[in-house]
Amino acid sequence: MADPLFGVHGKALQIRSQRLAMLASNIANAATPGYKARDIDFKKALADATGNSSVSANQAAMNNVGYRVPIETSLDGNTVELSTEQNQFAENALQYKSTLSFLEGRLNTIKQALRGE
Repeated sequence: MADPLFGVHGKALQIRSQRLAMLASNIANAATPGYKARDIDFKKALADATGNSSVSANQAAMNNVGYRVPIETSLDGNTVELSTEQNQFAENALQYKSTLSFLEGRLNTIKQALRGE
C-alpha cells in the first residue's frame, strides 16, 4: 500500500494483524507451563514504522514486542491471564476492523473518482 494514498493506515493494519496473531498465541498457550505472554506496543511500533522509512511495519512491530507482567502470578510460571488477553484481542480486533473499513471506504472513493461518478 502506498503511503501517499493510504497514509498510516496501511502500516497500522499490518501491525494490528501481527498483534492479533501474538495475542491469539498467548490465548492458545494459556495452559502451557512457563509460557510468557507477549504483546506489541502498538503506538511505539506505528511511530517507528512511520518515522523511519527504512523500517517496515513488520520489523517495527517485532522491535516493539515486550512481555506482559501479570497481575497475579502463576505457580507454573505462565504469565497469561486469559481475561486480559481476551480483552486485548477483542479491542485490537475492533481497531483492526475500523482501520480496514476506513481503507475500504478510501478505495471505494478512488474507484468512484476513476469511473467519473
